[in-house]
Amino acid sequence: QVQLVESGGGLVQAGDSLRLSCAASGRPVNSFTMSWFRQTPGKEREFVAGVTWNGGRTDYTDAVKGRFTISRDNAKSMVYLQMNSLKPEDTAVYYCALRWKPIVTIPITTNEYAYWGQGTQVTVSS
Repeated sequence: QVQLVESGGGLVQAGDSLRLSCAASGRPVNSFTMSWFRQTPGKEREFVAGVTWNGGRTDYTDAVKGRFTISRDNAKSMVYLQMNSLKPEDTAVYYCALRWKPIVTIPITTNEYAYWGQGTQVTVSS
């Protein structure tokens, strides 16, 4: 089993920055794609950003391109999401996800990910 724990969420104003962190434990995760998703009430969980096992590839949803940066530190089993120029529409619960398949792609659908964190709330006021 793998445990994922997110941190770093909070209440900020539009234009501010936040850095989310995701700590993985239980089993080595260095060989697998990890991603961030977000969800607002009444909506499906949506892909935000993903990174392959060695950081060689990243992918972002169009709404965050140029503002968010995903990275990972395999030595620490950590994944990060640096969020700059935050907008009120970025308000959501953000989830870290681990794809438990040694395939170097970044899926954007939730059913491709085997492990999830509990989520961290990000609220951006206007």
